Amino acid sequence: MISTIDLRGTRPTPSDLRALVHRAEIDVSAAIPVVADLIRDVRERGVEAVLEQSERFDGGRPAAVRVDPAEIAAAVEALPAEIRAALEEVVRREREASRAQVPAPAVTRVAEGAEIAQRWQPVDRVGLYIPGGKAVYPSSVVMNVVPAQVAGVRSIALASPPQKEFGLGIHPLILGAAGLLGIDEVYAMGGAGAIGALAHGIPAIGLEPVDVVAGPGNVYVAAAKRVVQGTVGIDAEAGPSEVLVIADATADPVVVAADLISQAEHDETAAAVLVTDSGELADAVRAELDRQVAATSARERVTTALGGPQSAIVLVDDLATAARVSDAYAPEHLEIQTADPRAVLGLVSHAGAIFLGTHSPVSLGDYLAGSNHILPTGGTARFTSGISAATFLRPQQVVHYDADALRAVAPHIRAMSDAEQLPAHGDAVDARFRD
Repeated sequence: MISTIDLRGTRPTPSDLRALVHRAEIDVSAAIPVVADLIRDVRERGVEAVLEQSERFDGGRPAAVRVDPAEIAAAVEALPAEIRAALEEVVRREREASRAQVPAPAVTRVAEGAEIAQRWQPVDRVGLYIPGGKAVYPSSVVMNVVPAQVAGVRSIALASPPQKEFGLGIHPLILGAAGLLGIDEVYAMGGAGAIGALAHGIPAIGLEPVDVVAGPGNVYVAAAKRVVQGTVGIDAEAGPSEVLVIADATADPVVVAADLISQAEHDETAAAVLVTDSGELADAVRAELDRQVAATSARERVTTALGGPQSAIVLVDDLATAARVSDAYAPEHLEIQTADPRAVLGLVSHAGAIFLGTHSPVSLGDYLAGSNHILPTGGTARFTSGISAATFLRPQQVVHYDADALRAVAPHIRAMSDAEQLPAHGDAVDARFRD
């Protein structure tokens, strides 16, 4: 089912390691021409283009693109008690963790009378996308909305595809989660058209353009974000879900196999990778995969994901090499199930989120850990991060010098401005000291 890559006795280079496990072929750039046309249509024709795209991609036209706030309130009331309780706890934990992501203002005094204040300002308005497809994601509503609210964003719009099984309305769990968070601006639209609508606005339905578009989606949503980037800010281009597990002989093969399967059930292109220095564990996990996959409800999807080139068991000589493999791969989710997880943690740098020990599965992070589950994929964890309060904040520097402080640096400004052949820069300083 799952392939094996044996690196024992070898010394792979960083380039070798990056090429080791092939990710699913998701070519965002190939979707851009199609997506650009869809976004252009929405920009030019507004709500009629959105409705036509819903008919084309979602199986029909919703009765209204903008959801009536009364419908949102009704969805909150209709939430099953156990779902509402779970969502409220997710919100509480996510809000608490997000507060720690807002930097405190700071003032640096570089000289007497010369200071630079660092402040973090939220964007005015954001558009958040919640995907449809193979599953329903009320948890993603929380992971999108709460960091924006904690950052201080005043205006939030949410879009999600209309669902045929719900009369071409938005899934009631998504509406309920939105209402629970106080979001009353919700639109039944999906895919690239929704991203374009959020970025450019549709005045006819009261949709004003946003400043940042965030949230996960398929390849067309990722391509749409690339198209509108520059018009608006974006979080990242999400791809198929990934988990990499570093494990040694002390790990429980039943648990490791269960964690690999839990990510493989997302999608046929999801990646599940085990890196271990124990051949015995590898054999035991492989046997557990055979047993557990046969019993899971999504076994066809899981079998495809685990059997694809994006999934593998990688055998290494030691945990230091395992850490090198992980850093080269830069997984969305990294689990460390070893005798001393924190020792291995000290060896790794690149991951969207890291889960330490037997009792910290990715499933915990997907729902109740307090961490965010909208994370960088496709190796982008080497240079970016998941959604957080910082996604919706802009650092600003506020400069204040008094006359003496400016006079002290005026000769240096003159020297630099003349050297760069920008003498008016120096003149602007000298004008303040005419006397």
